[in-house]
Amino acid sequence: MVGIVVDLAKAIIALFVIMDPVGNVPIFAALTEKMTDSEKRRTFNTASIVGLALLLVFSLVGQEIFAIFGISLNGFEVAGGILLFIIAIRILMSDNARQNVDSPESVGAVPIAMPLLVGPGAITTTILNLQLYGILVAVGAAFVVVFLTWVILRSTGKIYRVLGKTGSLVIARVMALLIAAIATQYVLSGIINFVLPYMK
Repeated sequence: MVGIVVDLAKAIIALFVIMDPVGNVPIFAALTEKMTDSEKRRTFNTASIVGLALLLVFSLVGQEIFAIFGISLNGFEVAGGILLFIIAIRILMSDNARQNVDSPESVGAVPIAMPLLVGPGAITTTILNLQLYGILVAVGAAFVVVFLTWVILRSTGKIYRVLGKTGSLVIARVMALLIAAIATQYVLSGIINFVLPYMK
């Protein structure tokens, strides 16, 4: 039981950091700036539902996807780690990459749910959670993280006012560093697990 709780905590933290709803607060604020309170609620509800559906699809059929394409966990860990590292570098090196949004009327499905929340990084992390911890943990983590994301989405206005533009950008950079650390761990784990059998 303790092991499952620990695995669930690891999966939740990894997925939450990758989805980065707090770091995306400036974009959420820009997208919904001209919406009424009712429209904002519908937008964020849609984003949460669509995001959860996408994560559940990969949680439930992730193993089948691996089998169809003949992908091993080690190979996917390395590829996923490289992908996440590139995402982290882009966030760290770009001043306004996360704020180039000029359509505040956009609804929750696109671009909030996909690709802002459930992008390549979140999909990679969900599939890896499935492979590393099992389907119950992967699905549980998806539900918990989407719920937390929904709460943050509903509080976007308040959070943005408290953090301000500078504070939100600082949090985005810190999240990017954590993403880079997770990416490095994925790559190291994949390489070690691949090489280890040949060293015995």
